[in-house]
Amino acid sequence: MALNPFFLQGTQSEQKLVQELVNEQLKMYGVEVTYIPRKIVNRDTIFTEVESSKFDDSYTIEAYVNTYEGYSGQGDIMTKFGMSLKDEVTLTVSKERFEDFIVPFLQTEPDSEVIVDTRPREGDLVYFPLGSRLFEVKFVEHEDPFYQLGKNYVYQLKCELFEYEDEVIDTSIDAIDSLVEDEGYITTLNLIGIGQTAKASASINNYNGYIRKIFLNNDGQGYTSAPIITFDSPPAGNSANATAVGILTTVGGVTSLKEILLTNAGYGYTTIPSIHFSGGGGAGAAATCSIETTGKGVFSITLDGGGTGYAAAPIVTISEPTGSGTSERATARSVISTANVVSAIRIINPGIGYTQNPTVTIADPPLIAGIGTYQSNEEVVGSTTGSRARVKDWNTVTNTLKVTPISGTFAEGEILVGAASSATYTVDTFDKGDIYNEYDQSTEIETEADLLLDFTQSNPFGNY
Repeated sequence: MALNPFFLQGTQSEQKLVQELVNEQLKMYGVEVTYIPRKIVNRDTIFTEVESSKFDDSYTIEAYVNTYEGYSGQGDIMTKFGMSLKDEVTLTVSKERFEDFIVPFLQTEPDSEVIVDTRPREGDLVYFPLGSRLFEVKFVEHEDPFYQLGKNYVYQLKCELFEYEDEVIDTSIDAIDSLVEDEGYITTLNLIGIGQTAKASASINNYNGYIRKIFLNNDGQGYTSAPIITFDSPPAGNSANATAVGILTTVGGVTSLKEILLTNAGYGYTTIPSIHFSGGGGAGAAATCSIETTGKGVFSITLDGGGTGYAAAPIVTISEPTGSGTSERATARSVISTANVVSAIRIINPGIGYTQNPTVTIADPPLIAGIGTYQSNEEVVGSTTGSRARVKDWNTVTNTLKVTPISGTFAEGEILVGAASSATYTVDTFDKGDIYNEYDQSTEIETEADLLLDFTQSNPFGNY
């Protein structure tokens, strides 16, 4: 016979023996690597391209390094965009070990996430601990050696150094997850850990004769902006002109005045002044007022600090007047800016009976202190813009959050909520430049090019 008569060339016992010998050899001469299967998050159904992936599972398995003399491939290449690493490695893993210890877990995943669950797949990652590197499986050779005793016993994984492109890598293994912590397009958000309450102080009028109340007799119509409101001047001497602003409202498509709020109650009035309206594109508004000539009220309110983190105008409380006689607490209303800070305090009623400057208290912002801890790779959502991003790193000391943008652009002053952790902080400032992308050097290239060629000429390369 041509074949060895002591082997039956393909019995299960013979194949089992070879497989066990292979397994033993891999355990003796191999290295322990981490196999990280790719899960598909979004796929383009037209071009059948994978648009986004995640790597959130990991399995330890022994592998023999075929390229024992070092990394293969093109190695380190110097390009005009910087250093490009083209290292490759070929790893051999046991077919039986993979099918017994990894395949059962892959088969529990949805078919939409894991397309092939019976063998290693192109696109999966392998963490090579000796070099602390992530490699991407580019090809799986499952017929080398070619059918010894009628069966194959190993998979050869031909891998290239992984180039990160904003995939989600969350294996819960710090040595792996930290490799891409500062890679890709990153927005750095500086968050407000402790919200600041706005502060204001009130001054009472030095002399009698201030505006007590304003009555809107006719709200007018057709306004495109708030009209300018002026008062007749008080008599010369110890006096100050009152000032006010109009608040518009739109009902049934008609824009008119809703109310008039004082910014300064004035003083020195002996007779009731007339109120005049100008500008704003509308007409018909009319108002009258009353004055107080015997007592003192809140003349003006000064904003000492706008605070931070206000999602809505906070309530303003003014302390009650002290002493005997006729008295009424002054009232006021706050205004916030698009940056979620208090920008002004308007007087609704100056009150009466004050003998000293009252205390002004502005309600705290919704978030006096940030809440919780953002988790790696969770999504965060802006409460105002609805923008979404994925957490790359959260520094609890500096309150600095690094995220990979998913959609939209965050706004200063909006509240940022973690979808998984429910952590809640307010955005103070942010830098959306992808300063951590090692391949983004277009500015440096343009600067160097300008030193060599004059691009202001129609033909910077010569006269022809």
